[in-house]
Amino acid sequence: MHEMSLNEVAVAETAEVTPGRFLPLLLMIFVGSGCSALIYEIVWFQLLELVIGSSTVSLGILLGTFMGGMCLGSLLFPRLISRTYHPLRVYALLELTIGVIGLAILFAMPLVAGAYTVWAGSGFFGLVIRSIVAGVCLIPPTLLMGATLPAISRWVETTPRGVSWLGFFYGGNIGGAVIGSLLAGFYLMRVHDIAKTTFVAVALNAAVAVIAFGVSKWTAYSVIPGESEAAIAPGAWPIYLSIALSGLTALACEVIWTRTLSLLFGATVYTFSLVLAVFLVGLGIGSTLGSTLSHRFARPRVALAWCQVLLCAAMAWAAFMLTDSLPYWPIDPSIANNPVFTMQLDLVRSLWAVLPAAIFWGASFPLALAAVASRGQDPARLVGGVYAANTVGAITGSLGASLLLVMWIGTQHSQQLMIVISAVSALFASGATAFGAETGTRLSKYSLAVTLLIVAGYTELVIATVHPLPARLVEYGRFAAVRGAANKTIYVGEGLTASVAVSDLPDGIRNYHNAGKVQASSDPADMRLQRMLGHLTTLIPENPRKILVIGCGAGVTAGAVSIEPRLQQETIAEIEPLVPKVVSTYFAEHNFDVIRNPKVRVQIDDGRHFLLTTKEKFDGITSDPLDPWVKGAAALYTREFFEIAKQHLNPGGVVTQFVQLYESNEEAVKSEIATFLEAFPNGMVFANTIQGQGYDVVLVGQVEQTKIDVDEMQARLGSADYAKVAQSLREIGIYSAVDLVATYAGSATDLKPWTKDALINRDRNLRLQYLAGLSLNTYKADPIYINMTKTARYPENFFTGSEQTIESLRRAIKFPSVQ
Repeated sequence: MHEMSLNEVAVAETAEVTPGRFLPLLLMIFVGSGCSALIYEIVWFQLLELVIGSSTVSLGILLGTFMGGMCLGSLLFPRLISRTYHPLRVYALLELTIGVIGLAILFAMPLVAGAYTVWAGSGFFGLVIRSIVAGVCLIPPTLLMGATLPAISRWVETTPRGVSWLGFFYGGNIGGAVIGSLLAGFYLMRVHDIAKTTFVAVALNAAVAVIAFGVSKWTAYSVIPGESEAAIAPGAWPIYLSIALSGLTALACEVIWTRTLSLLFGATVYTFSLVLAVFLVGLGIGSTLGSTLSHRFARPRVALAWCQVLLCAAMAWAAFMLTDSLPYWPIDPSIANNPVFTMQLDLVRSLWAVLPAAIFWGASFPLALAAVASRGQDPARLVGGVYAANTVGAITGSLGASLLLVMWIGTQHSQQLMIVISAVSALFASGATAFGAETGTRLSKYSLAVTLLIVAGYTELVIATVHPLPARLVEYGRFAAVRGAANKTIYVGEGLTASVAVSDLPDGIRNYHNAGKVQASSDPADMRLQRMLGHLTTLIPENPRKILVIGCGAGVTAGAVSIEPRLQQETIAEIEPLVPKVVSTYFAEHNFDVIRNPKVRVQIDDGRHFLLTTKEKFDGITSDPLDPWVKGAAALYTREFFEIAKQHLNPGGVVTQFVQLYESNEEAVKSEIATFLEAFPNGMVFANTIQGQGYDVVLVGQVEQTKIDVDEMQARLGSADYAKVAQSLREIGIYSAVDLVATYAGSATDLKPWTKDALINRDRNLRLQYLAGLSLNTYKADPIYINMTKTARYPENFFTGSEQTIESLRRAIKFPSVQ
């Protein structure tokens, strides 16, 4: 150490005690900063998903770009920004600039979307364009976000107590992130829209900047002469490897556990916000504990190593809870009369499974800081290096788990791999202390061998407790404890975006499961809807040569489309590769073996992105996505999506949309139907009922005034060419064109009194996913149907035909409200 004058000692002491004196303001700053960062993350991801797609590849690009920018920011800041500037003023400028860029992204996104659609496509070139768009939007603000912690770290000295303050800063930032994730997920985005949510984040940036500027005027700052510029202390590289591997396991497990918990709780926006908040709470608790204790450890590297060792057990605990315990807790969600009660239960279950591991991951960061810190080191380089190493690992873990591991080796082996990696991380940390000074000696080699044997045995014992994903959980999700005991599982697969299953009921009905529930089946009610959806799409247009099917599912709707005699090409846009490749083959006898039809091509992409980037036009577009409460699905129900669909219709073309009445609430159904009918003012609703009771509906829209010639449709169905179509309809209880169109349940004019207070689902709010996310366990299909059809009447201007045909149709069309 260099000799310090009395003045230098006084400056150093001031720098070290200042954080304690202004601790309340510091906490306010970092809580606000973390809160705004998470709000931005949620908003930007939603904005960019609408542009570059919500497929796993697109999400991987977004996540990698977001975290990569933060990593670069933490590394570049101490190299580019002089230490002579007051840290709080630099921090304030960073926050203000983040707010400015946040506003710029909000208002520039339409221009970005326009430029993207001109160049975008599929294949490698498409991935490059997506990456460029994500980089242009996310790299500037995330660079600045990554620089905030290194910037503020220059306010403390790299003594043990000073380094512990850095851990507290990190913990405060995470605490704010918890608030941000809950605030955005449960209130701002549910009640308001993207613009107002962004304004809240910008206001937080401004408030943080004002406080930071104010504190900077009350505090003196000067650089202590002789401080080291070294980025990495000698012999510290094993710690950087250890914290990188810790970040890898943390984000990989977060991806895996969120995916599993979304099966158990339902893949709603609330579930994702809840699980993220629990994970961040654990990180915050761990970071606080690690910061409190780090300066008390004589060898913080040993404490870091023990964190990684205990993480092996904590990860095994979470894996066991998620597969062998939580799915079988004696819980029936349908008995809850308020979604808040279910969310409280989900919170407890998340804490029970995830919190222990998250605490150890949170504690690892301040312990790693303490392990590599040396007196006189530039705090920004210290924090930036450790933060960057941790973030590089996090990027690798999140992308590896979401894009590769789960699909290749499944959740069981992925989690076992993470346990092994955590054990290796422990060896790096412990090796840096126990063996770093004695490498090559007999004692060192003996100790290393014993340690390796102990860690290997412990790891093998721990990974044995990690079991495969249970079929019942994939099939029935939140109802795994009370449903499916008599099912025969035919297939279970973990795909790129979802876990899917096929099962047979004792009565022979075959089910397709996705998102932890039955999405399609050979049950008569489901078959009727799926075939109605397909046949209405091909029978209404004058010349249905090219049809787009969004969502493959069991393939029944696509199969109904495929047997249209005039069809020349059918495109199926499906986001999960396993569905058309495997699942639909199990329904070949119900879907006319559609995937092997030479007229059919399968496009692996989300339907919105495919429509947004293709130049093709279609005579019919039919959409049967996952439930609207599934995160991301609401983008296929927005006003803007229907406008995109209209732009890709040939003259006389038709758009059809499935809307479920079951497991939904009236507000959500109103939103779906009102949004569609706003885009298609001439639209109609056709109902699929069970013994006269409401079940689900098909929405039909055309750009032109819809006119259905019932006699002409019957003539086609009676011809030899349409024998297969007529047989398909007879199998679902529809024996004529009159029977088919007699399912009419209303028009935009009829339903106007019912939809007058509906919330229109738009890109800027995706209101539907928040409305529908509150109704997973509700079964009010028939009351919704009765209320919907109260003002419905026979349409005088939609159907044409002979007097006899029209009279038959009048008698056949029945509404429950007037029976």
